[in-house]
Amino acid sequence: MTPEKDAIIKSLKKYFQITELVCPDVYKRFNERAWQFFTTDALYGLLLLREAILCRPMYLNNYKKGITQRGLRCNLCALVKGKATVYLTQHGFGNAWDFTVEGMTAEQARKKIKEKASLFPTQIRLEKGTSWVHIDFLQSYGINDKVYEFTA
Repeated sequence: MTPEKDAIIKSLKKYFQITELVCPDVYKRFNERAWQFFTTDALYGLLLLREAILCRPMYLNNYKKGITQRGLRCNLCALVKGKATVYLTQHGFGNAWDFTVEGMTAEQARKKIKEKASLFPTQIRLEKGTSWVHIDFLQSYGINDKVYEFTA
């Protein structure tokens, strides 16, 4: 990993355990080494969200509550393995997060993210109309907006 990526991971470890960011099968196989599967853009974006944009606790996976696919998803995850057609998700590429924010609705969080979108060094995509926040860092071909909102 690059020194930059290592520094971002070190900062993220103040807020998140790797089990909050990867599905149980990935954690079982790779443990702490699972940090390697995330793009630097996604890791940096998560850090910006936590420290500079939302500035509140964020909740991704919680294995005890059965919430397991909000970060990196593998081919064994229920949302993936049942697909009969091509399924390309940024979650499978280590480039997306689903989360809730302490003391904020998803719509309030999306609004704050859009207001501070200039802090992200890359384009971001936000899913509309969900009770959680989905953000990813796919550089969308043919779309030049800093924030691209979509419906899955």
